[in-house]
Amino acid sequence: MSAATPEPSVQAAVVVGAGISGLLAALELAKAGRDVTVLEAADAWGGCVGSHVVGGLTLDSGAESFATRSSAVADLAAELGLAGNIVAPQPGGAWVQLPEGARELPKTGVLGIPANPWDPEVRRTLGLAGSLRASLDRFLPASAGTRVAVTNVSALVRLRMGRRVLERLVEPVVGGVHSADPALLDVDMVAPGLRAGIRTHGSLAAAVAAQRRSRPARQDQQGHAAGGSLPATQPAKAGSAVAGLQGGMHTLITALVAELGRRGVKLLSGTRADAVNRTADGWRVSAAYKTFDSGLLVVALDGPSAVGLLEGAVPDLAPLRPGAGPDVKLVTLVVDLPDLDRRPRGTGILVAPQTPGVQAKALTHATAKWDWLAAAAGPGTHVVRLSYGRGEEAGEGGREAPAALGSAGSRNADSELLESALRDASALLTVPVTSHDVLDWDVVSWGGVLPFAAVGHRQRVAQVRRICAAQGGLVLVGGWLAGNGLAAVVADTRKQLADVLH
Repeated sequence: MSAATPEPSVQAAVVVGAGISGLLAALELAKAGRDVTVLEAADAWGGCVGSHVVGGLTLDSGAESFATRSSAVADLAAELGLAGNIVAPQPGGAWVQLPEGARELPKTGVLGIPANPWDPEVRRTLGLAGSLRASLDRFLPASAGTRVAVTNVSALVRLRMGRRVLERLVEPVVGGVHSADPALLDVDMVAPGLRAGIRTHGSLAAAVAAQRRSRPARQDQQGHAAGGSLPATQPAKAGSAVAGLQGGMHTLITALVAELGRRGVKLLSGTRADAVNRTADGWRVSAAYKTFDSGLLVVALDGPSAVGLLEGAVPDLAPLRPGAGPDVKLVTLVVDLPDLDRRPRGTGILVAPQTPGVQAKALTHATAKWDWLAAAAGPGTHVVRLSYGRGEEAGEGGREAPAALGSAGSRNADSELLESALRDASALLTVPVTSHDVLDWDVVSWGGVLPFAAVGHRQRVAQVRRICAAQGGLVLVGGWLAGNGLAAVVADTRKQLADVLH
């Protein structure tokens, strides 16, 4: 029997999904005076911005930093009273592991694409022949790689700068950030404005340099394996355009949930939305033995789940269901290993797909990256996080993931992954890391949650949004539409809610 529900009203709003986009949507609605109910299938809030306790330390289980290419996340943190908690990572710089050894990741770049092929760090990574080939970019016509309507990252880089830039810089960075082969990613989605910059400035290198100059804070090109922050007058280490929060990014979710509670938002965890139907006045969401009627419905789920929930009520969405993103596992190690005090690989290291003997795609030395975490862990104790898993279509150059990666919920399978992590950490950090050094460890699985910006994705997103706008009172938000990363998700969620409210 369905529970009694109030008469639907344009003032009532239901949000399905309580990741960062769903919680932020609820906040925007509450600020506009709406009566808001949030439905979340899991028992925890925040989705990929979660936490876990390892070795007595409360750590981020998902996102642990945000890109500072825009002020979106910093503005939200300030609104929630966390402005004083924003911290810059250590300026140790990031590295890339190549088949012949490790190299420092070049300072300036977008998605690993260098602004200057003759920069010393770029030349050391590419070699003389690689830098020569990359420098031919400035002699190519601006139309090369920009004339077609859509293209992938790999095709653009290979055409303009050559194979070495692609394999030694772009593939490790894109793999670390997007868990995908650059041959599958729409360049206009993951690096907006880059191709337009080629037409304006005449070359890919010049377009990268222009993007770097135009940003008040430099774009992170390594994602979670990066670190470092310097004043704008000094050259930035690779991966430096990120920031975090004292205590971890999960504190943003804690503050956001508290603010929603103060504003009277009804937060219902363990409540999975099973069906959505149109009503005369709006939308009806069915969840277990309850129904929720509203004039405005916000769906903040991953792409396949969002379309699956809505396709009965909005059949036009069915052909636009995206494929699931890559499965990713994060192995967190808390180790007693004073040899890591010297930070042998800065704040982290990305791994080129063709590197033999290493299965991880990235490693973050978290206690080398964040001073607050180093202080909490204490002398000689270190937190290291390794990331595993790429898209299933990673291409011939992709590495095989450990067999345990495909096994869900098994501590035995996780133990096998732990062994892989110990081997990889030892190889990448140049310091032996053994089971005897491990104080505690954990494996967190993210199944298909990273948005996959395949070629043509921008056009599909526009089509999804046109369909939703035509329905009236329906908004879709989340990383599968906004793009990867907290900065993109926060900015896009606020824009979508502003559009529908105003």
